[in-house]
Amino acid sequence: MPFFNETVPAEFTGTERLDKYLSSLPNAMNRSKLKSGIIELLVNEKKAKLNSKIKAGDKIYFQWEDSIPDDIEPQNIPLDIIYEDENVTVVNKAQGIVTHPAAGNWDGTLVNALLYHWGREAVPQQKNQNSAIFEGRRPGIVHRLDKDTSGIIITAKNRDTEEFLGNQFKNHKSLSKIYICICQGHPPVKEGLIRTKLTRDPHDRKRFKACDLEENGKIAVTKFKCIACYGPYSLMKVKIYTGRTHQIRVHLKFIGCPILGDRIYSKTKSTVFENATLMLHAYKLKIMLPGRNEKSVFTAKVPVRFKKVLKKLHESFKKSMPPEQINARLKTETTVKNQKLLVFEAKKGYGQWQK
Repeated sequence: MPFFNETVPAEFTGTERLDKYLSSLPNAMNRSKLKSGIIELLVNEKKAKLNSKIKAGDKIYFQWEDSIPDDIEPQNIPLDIIYEDENVTVVNKAQGIVTHPAAGNWDGTLVNALLYHWGREAVPQQKNQNSAIFEGRRPGIVHRLDKDTSGIIITAKNRDTEEFLGNQFKNHKSLSKIYICICQGHPPVKEGLIRTKLTRDPHDRKRFKACDLEENGKIAVTKFKCIACYGPYSLMKVKIYTGRTHQIRVHLKFIGCPILGDRIYSKTKSTVFENATLMLHAYKLKIMLPGRNEKSVFTAKVPVRFKKVLKKLHESFKKSMPPEQINARLKTETTVKNQKLLVFEAKKGYGQWQK
C-alpha cells in the first residue's frame, strides 16, 4: 500500500488547500484520484481533509490505494465454527486471515468467507467521498482481531444483532475477553493492571506506542496474569477492558515482555524459536446473546503452534514464577473480586515502564 511523507518547505508563503498542494508536487496524483483512492490523511499527526489548509512547516502523511474493488464477493473459505444460531456465528479465526476487506487485503477475508457460508450475495463497497477516506462495508463484524492473531470472533447475521452486540463492545463492561500469549521476557510481577493511552508512532505509522494519560491518544486498560515462566519466556493470560488496535502487543512490550513472534513490536529475535509467528490467541469470550437471560461463554481451542512451543519450553526449561510484589512506587486498584493489583502507567518521555 503506497504512502507519502512531505514537509511543506519553510519558504512556502500563505496557505493553500491540501489537495491543490499535493497535486502540484512532482509526479503527483491529480485531485480526482486523490479523492477516490486516499486511505489515511494526516497533517502534523492529526486527521485532516483534502480541503484543509496547509502552511509552511506542516508535516503531511497519507496512504492511498490505487484500485478499490466495487464489491465484496462471497468466497468458499473453510471456517472453524464454534457456535451458530439464527443470530450469530462464532468463529475460531485462523492465524493469517484478515477480519474484513481493507487496503491491501480486498479478498480472502473472514467477511468473504461468512458471505459464502451464509449464502449471501456480493456486498457493494461504500466510499465516503466527503472525508476522502473510504470505508468498506463490514457485514456482521462487531469487533476484529489482527491478521496474525487467532481465536474467537463473534459475528452478527442481522442488523438487530449487530447493534445488540456492537453496544456491548463499545464499552467492554458487559463482556469479557480473555487472551493467552507466550512472551519473551518476564513481567515485573505475577499479576497486574496496565493503564496508558495509545497513539500512533510518528516514526512508523504501522506501530502504536504507550504514552502517559495526559497526552493525546486513546485510553487502554489491560489486566495480565503470568501462568508460568520457562527460562527467558512467559506464558500469560490477558484480559482487556478496552479494545484498541494492537493493545495487548503494545502493553506487553511496555512492561518488558513483548509477544514471541511479533515482527512489529519485538526487536529481539528468539534463538530458540526463530520461525515463531505471533503467539497471541483470543481464547475465551463471555457475552450476552439476543434473547438470552444469561451470558454465553465460548472458548477457542489452543492452537497447534502454541502446543509445539510449550512442548519445547517444558523440555528445555524449569518452570518458575515472577514475584508477587516489587519495590516500586505504584498505584494499586481493587478489582470486583476484592483483589488488589499493581497499576503500571506510562511516564512522560518513556516508551517503556520505569520504576
